[in-house]
Amino acid sequence: QVQLVESGGGLVQAGGSLRLSCAASGSIYRVNAMGWYRQAPGKQRELVARVISDGSTNYADSVKGRFTISRDNAKNTVYLQMSSLKPEDSAVYYCNAAITTTWIVTMPYWGQGTQVTVSS
Repeated sequence: QVQLVESGGGLVQAGGSLRLSCAASGSIYRVNAMGWYRQAPGKQRELVARVISDGSTNYADSVKGRFTISRDNAKNTVYLQMSSLKPEDSAVYYCNAAITTTWIVTMPYWGQGTQVTVSS
């Protein structure tokens, strides 16, 4: 079994910063791509940022230059540093990872979600 545990959400004023963390644990053989998605009320879940195992990244246009994704492969952890936050960044943020288990089966896994609220 595999778990993704997120932390770091909260309430922040516009222009502020937050750092999200997501740690994968369990029967892991290899963690492949890791990323963050978000879902605001009444909207579809959208990709925020993603990092693959070689460190390559991609970002949603709306967060480029403000958010930075990184990962610590030794800890199976992905981070999202969010700066210059705007009210429209408010959403539930979900960690996602493509994980190959010890049974050599690769599947997507999701965290439980963490709320980020940016006040104006």
